[in-house]
Amino acid sequence: MTTPATADRRRARGDATRRRVARAAADLATVHGLDAITVGGLAAATGVSKSGILTVFPTREAIQVAAVAEARRVYIDVVIRPALAMSPGADRLHALLDAWGGYLRAETFPGGCFVTATATEYGHRTGAVAEAVRNLKREWLDLLEREFAAEGAADPAAAAFRLDAYLAAANTRRELFGDDAELDRARALAAEVIDAAGGRHIGA
Repeated sequence: MTTPATADRRRARGDATRRRVARAAADLATVHGLDAITVGGLAAATGVSKSGILTVFPTREAIQVAAVAEARRVYIDVVIRPALAMSPGADRLHALLDAWGGYLRAETFPGGCFVTATATEYGHRTGAVAEAVRNLKREWLDLLEREFAAEGAADPAAAAFRLDAYLAAANTRRELFGDDAELDRARALAAEVIDAAGGRHIGA
């Protein structure tokens, strides 16, 4: 007979396995892509048996969706939440830039920015994984647009597009050339977008 305490322990073990596998899947996705995730690869990366993985994630798609959810949790904790302590608008946007640069420099994911990597991989696709990836990117763009609107930008969507484009390019170049100077360049260019949105000019 299964007691409540036994059920709780099983649930806790299952939750721990889910988190472990989802994080490993998110890590692998930044290097090889979400499509490259396999149960065997995750078993090797985590030490969890294939049967143990399939107990908590019955399909490969479920693992991929969980990887996106885990990456979203990390992105919120590392990039977004610290910036929310700042005032809306320019202060918060600059804080987001700083946190994003720290997220890359800390090698939070081994292959760079999860959002950038998966957005490229899943363009023009449909299905649960593509929707999860699309929603993650949209959340980020919506946040930038809200902050540019708070700053008084004439076209918040255009300003958000430019800032996001600089960061995506910096991530791609950094991963390709292994040079953190790309992050510094993107930080400076993105800061100009923020300052222009508020009617300020660097050096004025």
